[in-house]
Amino acid sequence: MCRFLCLFMVMLISFQGFAQKKEISEARSSIKSRSNLEQAEASMRDLLKDEANRGNIKIYQTLADVVREQYEVVNEKLYLKEQFDTASLFIIARKMFLTYQCLDSADMRPDKKGRVKLNFRKKNSEFLERYRRNLYNGGMFFIKKHDYGQAYSMMDVYLDCERQPLFEEVELDGALSSSAAFWTVFCGHKLCRPDSTLKYSDLALTNKKYRRRTLAYVAGAYLQKGDTLNYVKTLRQGFEENKTSRFFFTRLMDYYNNANSLDSAMNIVNTAVAADKDNILFLFAKSNVLLNLGDYTGCIEISDSLIARNDTLADVYLNAGVSYLNLALSLEKDLKSRKQNAKKILEYYKKALPYMERYRVLAPDAKEQWAPSLYNIYLKLNMGKKFAEISDVLRKMRK
Repeated sequence: MCRFLCLFMVMLISFQGFAQKKEISEARSSIKSRSNLEQAEASMRDLLKDEANRGNIKIYQTLADVVREQYEVVNEKLYLKEQFDTASLFIIARKMFLTYQCLDSADMRPDKKGRVKLNFRKKNSEFLERYRRNLYNGGMFFIKKHDYGQAYSMMDVYLDCERQPLFEEVELDGALSSSAAFWTVFCGHKLCRPDSTLKYSDLALTNKKYRRRTLAYVAGAYLQKGDTLNYVKTLRQGFEENKTSRFFFTRLMDYYNNANSLDSAMNIVNTAVAADKDNILFLFAKSNVLLNLGDYTGCIEISDSLIARNDTLADVYLNAGVSYLNLALSLEKDLKSRKQNAKKILEYYKKALPYMERYRVLAPDAKEQWAPSLYNIYLKLNMGKKFAEISDVLRKMRK
C-alpha cells in the first residue's frame, strides 16, 4: 500500500510538471504569434497561485514576456497611428512594471547554497527605464479624466521605481519625481485617503510650484486622521509661508478660537494684518478676537473702519453692537457705581441701537442673535412700540 502511494505521488508530480511545462510552452507560442495574450497571462498567474510553482523562475519570466508583448502591441498601434484605447496603454505599462518587479524578486532568491545570481536585472531595468515616463504620462492622463484612483496608482508605481532593487544599477531621471509626488498628494486628497495623501508628501513639499497646495492637502489629511498636533503644525507652516492665504488663516483662527487660545489667535491675526493691512477678512477676524478678549473699544474701532468701507457686512455690525452692549452691562454689574454711571450706560445702549437694527436688516434669519439684544435695548431706552414688537418675536421663537 505504501509502495503504491509513493508511486502515485511520483506520477502526480510528474503529471503536474508536464502540465506546467505545457502551459508555459503554450504561453510562449502565444507570445510568438501575438495571439491569446490575455489568456496566456491568466494561465501564468493561475500557476503562480499554487505555492509549489512559485520557485519556478520560468513562470515569472514567461508572465513578464507576455505582459511586455501586450504593451508592445498597443504601443505599436500608437506608433502607426491606429485606433486604440489610450487608457489601456498606460494600464498595461503599469502592469508591466509590476510584473517585472515580481520577476526580479524571484530572480533575487538565493539557491540551495545561499548564492544570489541575477540573470535578468540588467537587461530588464534598461528596458523598463525607457518607458518609465509613460507611468507619469498615464497619471496625468487619468487626472484629466478625474479617475484619481488610476492616476494615483500610476504615479505610485512611477515613484516606487526609485526604491526598487530592480533599478539599482540604472540612473533614473528624477526631474519629475517631486511633481509626481504632488499628484499623489492631490489624488489622495480627492480620494479621501489620508495615508495615500501623506505617502510621498515630504517629496512633494520640495516642489516650490506645488508647495502651498501640498501643505493644504497635508493639513486636510491630518485632520481626517484626527492628528490635531500635526494638523495645526502644518497649518502654521503654511501660514508662515503664505501669510495672506485665506486657507491657512481661516483654519488657524477657527482652531484657536474654538480652543479659546485667544493669545495665539491674536498673534496669527496681527501677523496677517501686518502682511495685508487693508484685508477685510483679517480685520474682521481681529475684531472678533478683540471682542472675545473684552477689548470692546478696540473691536468698535475696527468695526467702524470696516463699515466705512462696506456697509453691508452684517457680522461687523453685530460685533460693534455687542461691544456697546457689553460696555453697558459691565457698568451695570457694578452696583456701587451704577447710579453714577447711569447716563453712560444709557449712552451705550443708544449707541448699540443702530448697529443691532442694521444687523437685523442684513441678517433677518439670525433671530437668536439680534432678538434678545434688541429686546434689552428697547427696554432700557423705553421704546414702547418697538419693545412690544420684539417681545412678540421672542414669544414666537420660544414656541
